[in-house]
Amino acid sequence: MFTYDSMIDAVQNSKKQFVKTFVTNETIATNLTKFIDAQADYTKAAVKVTNDTTNAIAKEMIKSMQEATKFDYTKFGEGIMKAYQSNFSQK
Repeated sequence: MFTYDSMIDAVQNSKKQFVKTFVTNETIATNLTKFIDAQADYTKAAVKVTNDTTNAIAKEMIKSMQEATKFDYTKFGEGIMKAYQSNFSQK
């Protein structure tokens, strides 16, 4: 998460520097800086939620795969054979 935050801060700081350099009206510069800060906060929150969601999905997929490997194929095969044999014994 640190790398995302630092990348977001780098982009937003460059925007702020642009505003400081080229916007001469103090009121507009202040409002643009507030807007840039709001963008940074939103983007960081969106990245965090996306990262958390992706991690949760990955953990659940791993858990599902581990559960699938616990399946007892021997018992399943025995059940199929019993059903198959009983099907033929009825004919």
